[in-house]
Amino acid sequence: MKKLLLLVVLVFTTMIFAQKLKVVSGNFDFLKDQTEVNVELTFDSLLLMKENTTEAEYLNKRKNDLLVNPKRGVKAWEKWNSEWEYYKTSVYPEKVLNALNNSRKIIFGRNVKTKYTLIVDGRWVNPGWQAGVITQPAILNTYIKFVETDNPSNVLMTLSSIEIQGKSTSGSKDFIMEYERISSAYERTGRLLLRELNKGTK
Repeated sequence: MKKLLLLVVLVFTTMIFAQKLKVVSGNFDFLKDQTEVNVELTFDSLLLMKENTTEAEYLNKRKNDLLVNPKRGVKAWEKWNSEWEYYKTSVYPEKVLNALNNSRKIIFGRNVKTKYTLIVDGRWVNPGWQAGVITQPAILNTYIKFVETDNPSNVLMTLSSIEIQGKSTSGSKDFIMEYERISSAYERTGRLLLRELNKGTK
């Protein structure tokens, strides 16, 4: 059992440190004279699980699972659904912002009037799971682009992030629910983007 747990830890550690963003087009030159950037998160194209279900399909299945459980029911679904939306609109953006705002030169914010806007578009996520003391962290794919705020069709730079893995703190009460695990993957994405940003704006 100890050998199995050690193997799991080694695999997760290797996956985490191997993760990085890929520059698809452009570079960070346009940011070198900027002090503030607006940030948006979008989920319009989000798919979930290995089956690539839409968000609507995933939520409907989650709803049915809770409604048929005599110990959960309508109130449990309403609470879960409310938390899901709250994390999308508030927690995920804050996780990305908190990571990015360790930048040496640029302040990142939401709903601020700036020349450029950073859009983090969630494309695919595996929410992971928790069973006792074992946690399978969420894995997230995003498409990231910097656009001119007043002319969003003018894309200055694009990056892709594939299979960015959140934390895998075994047994942590902070990772029981799907949206909690997903928030960690968004934070990790923000940290990786910050690393690329710091390298590209030296």
